[in-house]
Formats: sequence, structure tokens, C-alpha cells
Amino acid sequence: MKILLVYGKFPITYWGFQYSLHYIDRDASLPPLGLLSLAALLPRDWDLKLVDLNIDSLEDAHLEWADAVFLSGMHIQTPSIKEVVLKAKDSGLKTVVGGPAPTTAGDEEFADADVVFKGEAEGRIDDLLNALESDEHCVLEPVPGSFPDITQAPVPRYDLIDVNRYSSVSLQYSRGCPFNCEFCDIIEIFGRKPRVKSCDQILAELDAIRESGYTGSTFFVDDNFIGNRSRVKKLMPALVEWQEAHGFPLDFYTEASINLAKDEELLQGMVQAGFSSVFLGIETPSIDALKASGKTQNLAMDLSQAVEHITRTGIEVMGGFILGFDQDDADTIRCQHNFISSLPVPLAMVGLLNALPGTALWKRLESQGRLRQKSFCGDQFGRMNFIPVLDESILLKGYAELLGSIYSPGPYYDRTIKAIKMTPVPKRRIRKKVTLPDIRTLFRLFWNVGVKRAYRLYFWKLFFYTLFHSPKALAWAMAQVIRGEHLIKYTVKDVIPRIEKALSEIKAVRIRTKQARIKTIPSASLRKAPDLVQDHAEALSQNTI
Repeated sequence: MKILLVYGKFPITYWGFQYSLHYIDRDASLPPLGLLSLAALLPRDWDLKLVDLNIDSLEDAHLEWADAVFLSGMHIQTPSIKEVVLKAKDSGLKTVVGGPAPTTAGDEEFADADVVFKGEAEGRIDDLLNALESDEHCVLEPVPGSFPDITQAPVPRYDLIDVNRYSSVSLQYSRGCPFNCEFCDIIEIFGRKPRVKSCDQILAELDAIRESGYTGSTFFVDDNFIGNRSRVKKLMPALVEWQEAHGFPLDFYTEASINLAKDEELLQGMVQAGFSSVFLGIETPSIDALKASGKTQNLAMDLSQAVEHITRTGIEVMGGFILGFDQDDADTIRCQHNFISSLPVPLAMVGLLNALPGTALWKRLESQGRLRQKSFCGDQFGRMNFIPVLDESILLKGYAELLGSIYSPGPYYDRTIKAIKMTPVPKRRIRKKVTLPDIRTLFRLFWNVGVKRAYRLYFWKLFFYTLFHSPKALAWAMAQVIRGEHLIKYTVKDVIPRIEKALSEIKAVRIRTKQARIKTIPSASLRKAPDLVQDHAEALSQNTI
């Protein structure tokens, strides 16, 4: 068969860095690793083509070539996936959708596709092939509680993409997480017992990445890279040996739980292997919220000290934070702001809590009658998909103010300098020579940020501080400037207006509700109790619609 693999288009997001990729001549942040992994499982005599809609457009010629279209993506890519499904069906092609969005969405969400493939693909390709031959709409569900052995997973088909069009490439070491956070869907998809690949598998994948001609930033996409700490420690010496044998061509980053700070052996091993940054789910300084959400691993240490320790070890911390827990009140937003401002974390991602389908949070809110909708669009800048305890307008207004503050130029550059002061730069992460693209990028920053931006003084302060106090960190500092160009612009141009629009919607609904209810009050009652209308309106203003 001729299979067209299509990766859904992302809207502009914080993690997409769409407003700053032009500085480094890249088209997208990350390749579609799920489709590359699936491609390696399909029959070897099939012809495969991959179209990443974040880089290229889908042409009629693609559909004319194909026998079937396989699509994948996250919840936020759902509109793009659905659009391609309809276009492929109009061309008479079979369509298969898989990945995180179909796996946790309701069956009706992708009803237009011929096959909805839920869960992991290893060991289930025969089921997929049989479903392709059927004329009936088919939903392929994984066996509950059963997870594939990923030690049999082949090397992803990196040859299907141009790796140099991405700012990072990706690979995966493990699936699953041992923790039980109420709001997380990873344990629902991959289970609580982390499964890992062998060292030989990872080295083979690194060889494939290197053979593609790629060097640079490389993302271990594991949702918790250290979920199986005893096994990941055994991987570190193999990574060190591979990096040394090839001149340290790759700069690793990943996601982990914050208990990484308590394992000095693992921390040092990651630094030696070339890990330069890690994303941590810090979430909130509220002990009550952490307890209630099951984020128990964050209660075992002081969060600020944990972040600082990892930073001083030589690994940049990227932090995830959440507003909207049931335990949050109006003061929580101020506490989050002070907490984030105190940390050496330039990349602080703050999201409103939303219920992901299938999670313990989703099930609890559903039982309480607090869910507003039966699906999740993957977006956090509109109204929440459940009724929060804290008045939603207070929460959204505080959220907008928080994002507007932490991604103002001054605070962002201050956190960057704070991280530089605290972070040693391991020698083996230093590039041996400066390339022409590096020089081109630097001059773009000089002109666009150092001359044209209203906040250019912050740029020059960072540049000269780093040059004189930590010159080996200059490349890292300039990378933060590039990130900042996206974060600052996206917050002002896209995020704040969308939150303000949601606030306007809440206000409009409340006004209509007040008017409707006031009309039901008998006129005689109004004459006898002139304050009744005002009391009624005040009561309604406290009611979240």
C-alpha cells in the first residue's frame, strides 16, 4: 500500500515558539515522533510519505498518490485532523486516526474516520491491517490494563523527514509514570509501571539521528524520564560513552519529576551525558492543592531548594505551574507570582487547570456535575471546561495578570540572569567552533532585539553581563533571548486578548441571567422591597455561570 502519514497542524502555542523560529532558520519545534515510530512498524514493502502540516501544506498530489491516510496529533490538533479526514474521504481514501487525541477522546469525536486507533501500536499492527480491509467504521481499543513490551520497538523512521527543518529532534526511552496525579492522563494512557527500552535500542536511535546529519538539541519525550530510576541510571554511562565517541553532537533535554533533585548520582550522570535542561511539573506552592491533587512527590522537599539544586548542578529547569485547583483562592495568584519570580526559571509555563478526558479529575468533576463539556480542545486560554471553586472571572483576570507579568521583558530577563548566576556550564556542552549560522543568528538578535525592541536595554544588560561574568554561557543566554521573543509577543498578541474575550463572555452571560431573573420578580414585590433588585444582582454576581 501507499500510506500518507499526516501530522495535524498546531495553532500558535507557547511550546511552538512560532514567533522566534525564524531567528534560527527552522520551521517547527519538533517532528512527529509518534508517526515516525508507527512508520517503523508498518510492513516494510509499503510506500510511505509523511506530511507535517506545521511545515508543509497538504497538496492534492499527496492524496492522488495515496491508498490511505494515517493521521495523528494531540487534542489541540483535533480541528486540523478532522479537516484532513474530510478532505481524504472526499478523495475516496481510507482514513485512520491515532495518537493522544483519539486515545482519550470520546468515540464520537472522530466518527468521520474509517478507523480510530486508541493506545499504543506495538503488537497491534495486524488489528490495524484487518480494520483497513473492513468497510465498517472501526474503533480499535487496547486491552484494558495491558501494555506492550517496548523493548521490541524498532528505530523510528527519521529518514521520512528533513531533520534540519526542526529546532529539536526527539526520541523516547520510557512510557508510564509511577505517580498518581489526579489531573494527569499519562498514567491512564501508559500506566503507572514505567516501561523502558534497552540501552542498545537507544544507542541505535541516536545513531539514526546522527546518520541523518542532525546535531544539536535532542528531546527525550518521556513524560517522566526518571520514572524507573534504577534503569535510567544504567543508561547514563552508555550515553556518556556514545557522546564521547562522537564528539558530543547532541544536547539532551527531557521531562522529569522533581524528586530528581534528591538523587545526586542520577543528576551527575545526566550532566555528564549532556543533559542541559529538564521540564519539571512544579505546579503550585500550595501544600493543600498538592495534597488534594495527589502530587505527593512535590511534598517531599522544599520546591525552591529543589529547583535551585538542579540548576546549580548544571541543568536548566523549565517549570510547569497550574492555577485553578479547588484549594486556590484570590491570594493564590499572588503567591504563584512571588514564587515564580523567586526562581531561576526563565521558561515558566503557567496553565489553567482543565480536566483531561479519562483522568481521575475528569471522573470526579463529572460525578459532582461540574463538567461543562464532554471533550477537551487542548487549549487553556478560554473558559475552563469545568466550574471552578474560585469565581471564574477572578481566576481568569488573575491568570491574565500573572502571565502578563512573568512574560514582561523585565521579569523574563531578570529570571534569565538569575539562572546564569546559578548555573555552571559543563565544558563538554560547549561548542568547539562558532559556525556561520551562529553568527547570522547573533546579528539578527543584535538588530531586531538590541536595536528595534523597546526593551533593548534588557537585552544588552543580559548580553554584557553574560559576556563578562559567564562567557561560556553566552550561547545559552542568546537561546533564552530567542525563546523570549516568542513568549513575550505571544503573551501580548494572542494570550491576553483571548483571556479578555473569555472574561467578556462571562460578563455577558451574567448580565443576561440577571436581566432574565429580574423579569421574574413580581412588580409588587419591587415596590415593597426596593433593595431586592440590588440584592438579587449582588447574589448573582457571586454565581459562576
